[in-house]
Amino acid sequence: MTHVFYRALTALTELMGPWVFRLVSWWIATGYFFLFPKRVSVGLRFYGAVFPGRSLLYRIRCTWRQYHNFTHVFLDRVLLRHPKRVSWTSRGLEHLVSAAEQGRGGIILMSHVGNWEIAARLLRDKGIRLLLYMGIKDKERIEKLQKDDLSRNGVTVIAVEKERESPLELLEGIRFIEGGGFVSLTGDRLWRADQRSLEVTLFNRSARIPETPHIMALLSKSPLFVFFIFRTGRRSYHITCSEPQWVLAPDRRGRGGAIASSARTYAGLLEEAVREHPTEWFHFEQFLGD
Repeated sequence: MTHVFYRALTALTELMGPWVFRLVSWWIATGYFFLFPKRVSVGLRFYGAVFPGRSLLYRIRCTWRQYHNFTHVFLDRVLLRHPKRVSWTSRGLEHLVSAAEQGRGGIILMSHVGNWEIAARLLRDKGIRLLLYMGIKDKERIEKLQKDDLSRNGVTVIAVEKERESPLELLEGIRFIEGGGFVSLTGDRLWRADQRSLEVTLFNRSARIPETPHIMALLSKSPLFVFFIFRTGRRSYHITCSEPQWVLAPDRRGRGGAIASSARTYAGLLEEAVREHPTEWFHFEQFLGD
């Protein structure tokens, strides 16, 4: 019944204003914080790695804000129906726009920092053709509504099942890039235990991240852009986009090194982004190793 409740809350927000959503979602986030201690402990461990010199109280505060900031993802989705209600600034977005104007296409590497749906819609509004690879979660309903809404608004979505990864899906993405479009993938989450991955260092800990985005950049010979979007205030966002990165290898023997180097570059940018916006980190599963 979660999706029914979400639809009802959305309708009330449209009718009575955003304060309704903020009030209800505050209690929901608070309930999750107190009723799911194992999940909260994941956040505490993560912020312990990000801020090793800070106290336990500080880590609890970060985790509390993380849970409550996550509710803005759903509220701003409602506000997106009224374009004037969401404003944004950017740094580096011109690199992406320039590639689109040249008809080059490329890969946009997003993360579980900030609100990727806001990013997808803003890029669409800039005239950028976008294909999103998204994992299918078990029993998800609200996320399905979200993906269907994106599809209706001109964003192509490929839903990847947890049980398998088809080469045809990868080929479809490469063809989309060759046609001048941009493929967006998540750079910081594995959907399956047997998924191809790379080990990187984050906050002096080991972490495994997907290899596919970097392989796709190598095979398509297209630029890779590391993209973040942060909530800077009520109804306002800031976008950062890296310069185009190329994953190139002179021969087959050099491919592994090129892919690993690209992954390390992404990990460095991700670490920097999380340090600057720690409570915008919406990855609620164990991510860092010991």
